[in-house]
Amino acid sequence: MDAVFKALADPTRRQLLDRLRARNGQTLSALGAQMDMTRQAVSKHLAILEEANLVVTLRRGREKEHYLNPTPIFEIADRWIDKFERGRLRALADLKRELEGKSDE
Repeated sequence: MDAVFKALADPTRRQLLDRLRARNGQTLSALGAQMDMTRQAVSKHLAILEEANLVVTLRRGREKEHYLNPTPIFEIADRWIDKFERGRLRALADLKRELEGKSDE
């Protein structure tokens, strides 16, 4: 579980996870084209995400596709946010979103 927290602590890695959530099964080249960093840096971030089991890969010929694995995040949420707190937190998040949306008007 420490590896998951380490992986999620970095904003670049969270951005990579968001990109995979939006479109799963991307290659290193596809992910790197969307990031303002070198291919090697993206590769290092993906390796950390793989070690934490947040990203799994599948080889297709010479290319390696990256897929989001949300299970470790679910396990963290399930461990620390029980079913009773989840409803309260959802209500607070909905209220925050509503209030912030109204402040923009």
